[in-house]
Amino acid sequence: MNFAESESYLLSLGNEVSAMKLGLENIRTLLRAVGDPQNKYLKVQVAGTNGKGSVCVFLNSICTQAGIKTGMYTSPHLVSMTERVKINGGDIGEHDFARLATRVRATSEGLVAAGSLENVPTYFEQVTAIGLLAFAEAKVELAILETGLGGRLDATTAANAEIVAITRIDLDHQQYLGETIEEIAAEKAAIIHAGSRVVIGEQQDAAMKVILKRCSDMGVEPRFASGATVAHGGNPTGREGVSSPARLTPSLPARFPPLGLVGRHQIENASIAASLADTLRKHFSITEDNIHQGLEVACHPGRLEKIGQFLFDGAHNIGGAKALRSYLDEFIYQPITLVFGSMNDKDVDEIASILFSKANKLILTQPKNTRAVRAGHMKAFVPDGFDSANVFATTDVPEAVEKAQEVSSESDVILVTGSLYLVGEVREIVSKDSLPKN
Repeated sequence: MNFAESESYLLSLGNEVSAMKLGLENIRTLLRAVGDPQNKYLKVQVAGTNGKGSVCVFLNSICTQAGIKTGMYTSPHLVSMTERVKINGGDIGEHDFARLATRVRATSEGLVAAGSLENVPTYFEQVTAIGLLAFAEAKVELAILETGLGGRLDATTAANAEIVAITRIDLDHQQYLGETIEEIAAEKAAIIHAGSRVVIGEQQDAAMKVILKRCSDMGVEPRFASGATVAHGGNPTGREGVSSPARLTPSLPARFPPLGLVGRHQIENASIAASLADTLRKHFSITEDNIHQGLEVACHPGRLEKIGQFLFDGAHNIGGAKALRSYLDEFIYQPITLVFGSMNDKDVDEIASILFSKANKLILTQPKNTRAVRAGHMKAFVPDGFDSANVFATTDVPEAVEKAQEVSSESDVILVTGSLYLVGEVREIVSKDSLPKN
């Protein structure tokens, strides 16, 4: 398969979440069949509701500064599947992705034909195998793995990471993970196993109790990444300078630089990444300067990212919406045109109640995803008193972008949020529009 064919094949396996089969039997069988590539390097796995991608990005940036040959696996992607697999900070090439996808597909179909598997592994399982194979081929020293959904039965957990981290846990994907914080925390804490080293971010008491019980059951003594504080007041960009008390992280720098990722919520994520980097000092030479520089230059597209008058943020659950609203309240003073789309398994009404009232104009739309809520249906979530003349339901994302530009002045902020799938589609349009014309 070439790259286009590999993309088409993987997408034919079904929607990434709707067609997801939680469980480790298939991915473990597939990984054994391709030589267990995950056993050829050290691994860090990050689980949690919000911030896990940012923690991975911060840690990857630190390790790059330290000269560690690093692979990073994250999801979802914004524009191309190649974004999910990074080696030494760069996306895997389309040729290599297609070559490995061809190998994984052939192996998967062979396992089904031989009766070793009942069904072909899912989209996420096959992409996970592609990533783990790519890291082995590149001879990385460290793989940083973002958990896809939950933890206990997520495909990334089959890698059996030696070091794990848990970011802040909140309600999300309840239909898969449970209706309570305790149930969701149990699913995510299950990545902790006997012999693993564990970093825990700030948590609600209910979640922390579950995580600590898992650590106790596994005979693991965790370290805590809490305690980072803002070292100076807010600034117009929202890039925070933070400090970390020596009593909590004695071998870390007492003061971090302004963070490369925007928003006060990134302080927690930076603290977790710095604690992970400190844990990795058992294996690699990582200096305080590496941590400083890595935190300062980290980049995570689609997360409070500005391109022209567009502001992108993938806030797709209640916790993410609250963090975004806090940022908007503190740092955005211009009128806001909100371009919003969401998946049907999200708490759209609650997310809307947090964000919609901040906008002057609402552009409701639906990304190209079978789980997307129809734009017209979201009108029910518009708050009472919002001027109906400033609410627009669009049929697709290109129309939403055109409408947002039409109704916004040059000084307005066009905020795109509610789904990373939406962010990816709009970002691709805006990025192409911003390229110089020949």
